[in-house]
Amino acid sequence: MKFMITWTGSPGSIKATRARFMETGGGPPSGVTMLARWHSPQAIHGFCLAETNDAKALYEWVNRWDDLLEFTLSPVIDDAELGEVLQRSAP
Repeated sequence: MKFMITWTGSPGSIKATRARFMETGGGPPSGVTMLARWHSPQAIHGFCLAETNDAKALYEWVNRWDDLLEFTLSPVIDDAELGEVLQRSAP
């Protein structure tokens, strides 16, 4: 399953967040594949597309950062998957 993960940090967490990212690279744990990640240049804000069937591993990844960032995790599907769902539910 794919998840769109968004994060936002407060102005007071910028230095600590950047330092941790430079130290760790911010990669996911085993069981989670990071498909892409984007960072906003204006503040600590970004988006990540990840894939996993292991909710515990996804939580572990977010938990590594939740002292500095606020997260939103949303399960997502692509156009082809949506088409399949809509086709099955069509009258």
